[in-house]
Amino acid sequence: MPLFAVITLVFVGVASILFVLFYLVLPKKTVLEERIESITPQKEELVYFEKPPTAWQKFLGRLGKNVPLRPQDYGKYMKMLVAAGVKKERIAMFMGSKMLLTLVLPFAYLSLYGIPVEKDPTIRILWTAGLAIAGFLIPTYWLRNKLKNRQIRIFHDLPDMLDLMTVCVEAGLSMDSSMIKVCEDEQFKKSPLATEIKIASQETRAGKPRLEALRDMGERAMVDDLKSFAAMLIQTERLGTSLAQSLRIFSDSLRTIRRQIAEEAAAKTAIKLIFPLVFFIFPALLVVILGPGVLRIMKFFTEI
Repeated sequence: MPLFAVITLVFVGVASILFVLFYLVLPKKTVLEERIESITPQKEELVYFEKPPTAWQKFLGRLGKNVPLRPQDYGKYMKMLVAAGVKKERIAMFMGSKMLLTLVLPFAYLSLYGIPVEKDPTIRILWTAGLAIAGFLIPTYWLRNKLKNRQIRIFHDLPDMLDLMTVCVEAGLSMDSSMIKVCEDEQFKKSPLATEIKIASQETRAGKPRLEALRDMGERAMVDDLKSFAAMLIQTERLGTSLAQSLRIFSDSLRTIRRQIAEEAAAKTAIKLIFPLVFFIFPALLVVILGPGVLRIMKFFTEI
């Protein structure tokens, strides 16, 4: 194989891997952009039935079914997928993607660079093992990132949704009606919190007890504040206290928590700035400030 073709294949392979990694790591939108998009009225979208799986998804599903999993690992991945907003039936596709990347990345390295170029077998084995481990861990990292982003969105949408729910309750609506009414608002139409509340409402309509549906909502989303919200509703219904007052107090406590988190993040900025200051800004300042003096001293000693 000519050298130009080998270099081209290696460049394409490395660029593809880096593109996938940067696509997983870099955020798509800022918090402000997501907030503006969530409150912007959107056109009504038609509701379609779920599309049948494609040939690629079927292939990943068949590949994932052959992956041996312990019951505890299967349950862990199942909970993470549901909490991340992915249907639990997709666990076979998820495991198939892990298996596919585990095989494809080492094969691409060996075929494009390892066998044609790399002569040291030790380095070749280390790179192959490292790429296999990375291919197995990349889907898990993607799932954790998706789960974290969804939990953050639920955490930020919950106080605003509680305020609207309080207004609906004070206007005379019941708890179930206020939850459905709030989910129909344009601001929360695409919110994952609205999706969880709709699921709980549908379960209640299907005959599931409301207390159990609310408790399962908190467990399904894996968000501590949502679990506390479900516990507060359960306690309010059992004790017969004022629902509007309970919602208002809980909303204020969530806003206090958000303010404390923001203050903590602001306090950490001073420590996080030490690294760029010491290694990037201070050396440049020292060169600019002390550079002329050092040059004059050197010139003075050379003249002597």
